[in-house]
Amino acid sequence: MAVLGLGAAALPATSLELGLPDDGSQPVSSQKRQAYDMISEGFGPGYNGPLMVVVDAKGSDDAKGAAQQVIKTITGLDGVAGVSPATFNKAGDTATLTVLSKYKPSSIDTENLVGDIRDKASGLRSDTGAEVLVTGQTAMNIDISQKLNDALVPYLVLVVGLAFLLLMVVFRSVLVPLKAALGFLLSVVAALGAVVAVFQWGWLADLFGVEETGPIMSMMPIFMIGVVFGLAMDYEVFLVTRMREAYVHGERPGQAVVTGFRHGARVVTAAAVIMISVFAGFIGSSESMIKMIGFGLATAVLFDAFVVRMAIVPAVLALLGKAAWWLPRWLDRALPNVDVEGEGLRKQLEQPSGAQQPDRDSDAELTRV
Repeated sequence: MAVLGLGAAALPATSLELGLPDDGSQPVSSQKRQAYDMISEGFGPGYNGPLMVVVDAKGSDDAKGAAQQVIKTITGLDGVAGVSPATFNKAGDTATLTVLSKYKPSSIDTENLVGDIRDKASGLRSDTGAEVLVTGQTAMNIDISQKLNDALVPYLVLVVGLAFLLLMVVFRSVLVPLKAALGFLLSVVAALGAVVAVFQWGWLADLFGVEETGPIMSMMPIFMIGVVFGLAMDYEVFLVTRMREAYVHGERPGQAVVTGFRHGARVVTAAAVIMISVFAGFIGSSESMIKMIGFGLATAVLFDAFVVRMAIVPAVLALLGKAAWWLPRWLDRALPNVDVEGEGLRKQLEQPSGAQQPDRDSDAELTRV
C-alpha cells in the first residue's frame, strides 16, 4: 500500500515542466506583480519578456536583404505579436531584432515559439548565408533547463553509485543498499509529483498560498536530489545499522528487524520532524521559488522518513529474511571490513584469558631485556 501510495503521488511528475518563474508568479499585492500586470494589459503579455534575435550576416552577400528575410519568416510564425525593424551595427554585418510573443514569457507557447525560430535558423542560413540566434528570458530558461536536465542523470548515477558502494561496505549486503537507493528515488519522484500538483496544476493552491501556477523551477529536481539524498541515507543508516548489529550478534532476521526498529525509529522520527519543521517554515514565504523549495523538501522528507524508512524498509527486510544480508563470497573478500557492529572486538574480548597470558609474559620478557 505504501508503494502504491507513493506511486500515485509520483504520477503528476510525468507532466513536469521546467523553467524559471518570472514576476507574474509574485503575489498580487507586490509592486513587481502589479507592474507586470500593467505592462501585460497595456502592451501585451509578451512585452514582459521580449525575444532578442541576432542575425549574423557576415557570411551573406546582402546583409539587409538577409535581415528582411528573417523578419518575414519570423512574422509568419504562430504566436508572434510583432517584430521590430532590424538594427545594424556600425560594420553593417550584424543586426538585432526584437520579437514580441502573444503569450507571457513563462508559457509553453512562448517556448514553442523559440523552438520554431531556432528550427527555421538552418533554412535561413542556407537561403541567405546569415546565422540566426535567439536569446531573451524565455530562451535562457530553455537553455538552462536543458543544461540541468543533461547533468541530472550523470549526477544521480555518481551520487547514488558512491552511496551504494559505501552502504555495501558498511552493511555487508547487496540488497540493503539497493533497497535504500530505490526507496530514495521513489520518495523524491513522489515529492516532485506533489510539487507539480500544487505549483503547476494548482491543486490546493489556496491552502499553500500559491497565487499563480506555472513551470517548476529548473534547478528543483537536482536540488532536491542533493539535499534529500543526504537525509535519506542518514535515516537509512540510523535505522538499519541497529538491525544489522542485532542480526550479527545472533538474533533471527525477523527479530533483528524488530529490535533495530525499536531502537532506531525514535531517532529517525525526531530527526525527520526537525527537518520537516525547518523546511515547512519556508512555505509561508511570499517568494514563489522559496515557497516551492520549502514545500518540496518538506514533502520529500515526510515521504522518505515516515513512508519509506519507517514502513517499507522494515517490511522488505522482514520479507527477505537472511537474504537481506547476502553478499557473494568473492565480493566479501574484496571489500574492506570496517566492522561497524564491533563483532571483531567482541570475539577478541570473549577469548579465554589464558590465551592472552603468553602474550603478556612475552611482553614482560621483552621489557626486562
